[in-house]
Amino acid sequence: MSRTGDSKEVVSRWDGGWRARVDVGGFSFLVDEPAEVGGTGTGPMPTEYLLGSLASCYTLALAWAARRREVTLTDLEVRVVGEYDGPRYRRIRLVVHCNLDDETLKPLLELASRACYVSNTLARPPEIEVTRGEAPSGGACGPCGSA
Repeated sequence: MSRTGDSKEVVSRWDGGWRARVDVGGFSFLVDEPAEVGGTGTGPMPTEYLLGSLASCYTLALAWAARRREVTLTDLEVRVVGEYDGPRYRRIRLVVHCNLDDETLKPLLELASRACYVSNTLARPPEIEVTRGEAPSGGACGPCGSA
């Protein structure tokens, strides 16, 4: 797990249209928009990755909490539903499905909620700072075309 003061860098490169390629930690993935809004539909939308990040982080945090409390957790599934409100989500709901009864699950949910980096980041949003960097390889700055 990361410590306070650590940082993580992710790089996104525009592929044209509504598509980008993201590189992080030796992995690469596509981000796109559906064809009906001008994309090519060759990858999930950025907001789908956001929901997927939350679902997967919470799944791993809940599995960690169960191991820590020596609880056998099977058939774990976390569904995340985001309700749009203009250019943001108005509400995000997590629904946990597993083999545990409510009494056993409740303390694990509390522990997982404290451990999940993504839900904690969304609950207490960080400051977002946008600055201009140098153009990659001395070329133009993506879709803006400025050098």
